[in-house]
Formats: sequence, C-alpha cells, structure tokens
Amino acid sequence: MTEAPLLGVVAVVGFPNVGKSALVNRLTATREAVVFETPGVTRDRKDLVCEWAGKRFILVDTGGVDVVDPSPLTQQVAEQARRAVEEADLVLFLVDAKAGVTPGDEEVAEILRRSRKPVIVVANKVDDPRRDAEALEFHALGLGDPAPISALHGHGTGDLLDQVVAALPGEGPPDVGEEAIRVAVLGRPNVGKSSLVNALVGHERVIVSDQPGTTRDSIDTVLRRGETTFVLVDTAGLRRKRRHRQGIEYYSELRALRAAERADVALVLVDAGEGLVDQDLAVADIARTAGCSTLVVLSKWDVAAVGIEDVRPRIQERLRQRPPVVAVSAQTARGVGRLLDRVEELYAHHTARIPTRELNRFLQELREARPGPSRNGRRLNLLYGTQVGVRPPRFRVFVNDPGLLTRDYGYWIENRVRERFELAGVPVIIDFVRRS
Repeated sequence: MTEAPLLGVVAVVGFPNVGKSALVNRLTATREAVVFETPGVTRDRKDLVCEWAGKRFILVDTGGVDVVDPSPLTQQVAEQARRAVEEADLVLFLVDAKAGVTPGDEEVAEILRRSRKPVIVVANKVDDPRRDAEALEFHALGLGDPAPISALHGHGTGDLLDQVVAALPGEGPPDVGEEAIRVAVLGRPNVGKSSLVNALVGHERVIVSDQPGTTRDSIDTVLRRGETTFVLVDTAGLRRKRRHRQGIEYYSELRALRAAERADVALVLVDAGEGLVDQDLAVADIARTAGCSTLVVLSKWDVAAVGIEDVRPRIQERLRQRPPVVAVSAQTARGVGRLLDRVEELYAHHTARIPTRELNRFLQELREARPGPSRNGRRLNLLYGTQVGVRPPRFRVFVNDPGLLTRDYGYWIENRVRERFELAGVPVIIDFVRRS
C-alpha cells in the first residue's frame, strides 16, 4: 500500500525552552528530537514526517530564536530557524502559557509578521483544560487565535493537528524512497562533520562552530544529484567512554548510533591536522557493527599534518572491513566533489549480488588454496554457498561440521571474499551452517 503524499512543510519556532522539541515528539509519536530541561538544547533544523488521520506532512523542529543574544552560536541557531520559516508552508509559533507574553515572544512575532507566512500561535504548557482561557492573552501578538495545548500531556494536540492539516496547501516535497543512499557522517567531536555536510549541499544546512559538541541531534539533509538521491545524516560527536555520558550527551550519542544503524554508508571523519587516533578506529568499528559500508575521510586537508599513506597501513591492519581512505577540505572544497562519486561506488558494492555459480567456483579455489582446519581426524569442508542478503552482503556457506570452524579460518575466508569481489570497506557477513 502506497503512503499518502506529503501535504506540505510545517516549521515549529519560538523562544528557547518553550517546548518545541517536546511538541514535535508528541505530534510525530516519536522521541526523535532531543528534549532536556536546559534551554538551547536544539540547535539545527530537524525534519520529521507527521501523520494524522491518514494525511502526512513534514514537521521541522528548530532551535530557540533569541535575537538579542549576541553570541555567534545563538545567532546561527536563529538563522537556521529563519530559514525553516522561509521554506515552510505553515508556521507553528510556540509560546509558554505559564510565562505569558514575553519580550522574546514579541521579537519572534515581528519576524513572523515580516515573513508573511500563515501562522498558528500555540500556547503550550496548558496542562489543565480548565485553564484554556490563559492562552487568550497571546491575541496581543497579532497573529490570530491561540491554540491552547499541553505537549507534555497531549491536551489539545488533536485539535491542533486538525487545524494544521486544514491549513496546508496539499502539496509537499517528494518522498525519499528506498532507493536513496543513506550516508551517516560519523566521527569524534569537532572533526568537521557539519562543515563537510554544508560543503556537500552548498549552503549552511547545519551549524558549524569551533565549540565541540555543537551538533546534538542527527540531522537529515536530502541531496539530489542527477538521478541519485542522497540522505546525509550529520551526527553528534562520538566519544570513547560512552558509558560515562549523561543527559544531553547521552541522548545525542544514542541518536548518532541509531543514525549509523539506518545508514548504508558511513563517512568516518579523521582530523588530518591531528592524525589517526584510537578513538577514530572505535568510531569506524561502530559503523561496521551497525552494518554500514565505510569510507574513512581525512578532513581539514588544508591544514593536514598527515597524509593518506600515513594512515592507510594502520587502518588496513586494525579495521576488519578494510575501508578505503580519501582526503577532503570543506574549507577549500578540495576533494568534496569526488566524495559523492566514491559514496556511490561503495554503495554499489554494498548492494551487489554475486551469482551463486561464481561464488561456488571461488569456494572451490579456497578449498584448494587452504584446506579447512581439522580436529580428531575430521576436517572442515566448504561444501557450497549462496548470497542471502544485501545492504550489507550476507552469505550462507554450508559445511560438513560448523564446530570445526576456527576464528582465524573464518576471518581468512571473509578477507578473501572481500578481495575477490571488491568489497573493501563493506562489512561482509558469512554464516557457516551445517548442510541439512
């Protein structure tokens, strides 16, 4: 059954800490947006699909707009929210009913009036329906009748969704299909993940700052190049001792790991100014465990202290999937144009199917090159095999006795398969099973 087309795009904006992410999670019935008591948790735009009464639209979570805060990071957050308003068909202006009309609300209201976009004022934190009248004071903003709701308890959200669906134009952006190449951008904090995403899409889609940990959510960006659609996912920096993370860092890293699990290809960024460190290897192993094909990207190539040949031997030695290595500079755009070509090549191997006849001919060569391990007079025999899955490739090899298989021999077969069928960077999965 095909899904209903998207009706349009709805941006959720407001002053910091009025409950925008909580509302997005409530309306989409997910926990995709990071919610925390500290103001300013959301920084980038995050797009989610919302479905109501069989109808679907894009809901855009944004960071809090505080136009008088002079800090560069806060101003970048506000600029991302403004862009979300420009691209939206409808704006939900969220305000805090408990706080009443604030100077910050009036500043945001002025921005929305200038945008000339349809706006619904949403008075949040009306946790008791008997207090709906408290929302009436927001008539003073001059943007129409306020809708009283509670993002925490769900009060009024059904009526709000009815209002949203009725106000949308009925035509939204095209859906991203299963054929899209999903690319997770992974790495330690401050290695240049957001800068690379912006360089690939050609504008500042995600916030870039020298401050480590700027990105807190996993941000999807759809990029279409010719006939190919990419979904680029910028993620929070992954630290080594994740068990010690708490609060915002914990939830940000959890979403980064989930982004890897739903990606086809992982770009593992390594700071070329610092060189390869153990934490980079740990991030690459996370990508392999998640089932991603991996491309190691030496970022900040314009200030490189190391080159590809400096890191390749250690990567080949330490990383089981043997990923290829490329170098880019988001600052100068060197290597950025070719990066998507490499992603497409890797994706083609990630989704490739090897004919059963060819695979079994190769298994015969392996038997002749290195007989299987033996124990108590019995020797492991590779009988035949077939490919049973893609994204990533998965093979089932039938043997006479799986108990005779050793880890060393299993890894040797995996590496030979990777070499023969050009699967460098691809997590090859082989199940050794007894012939029935």
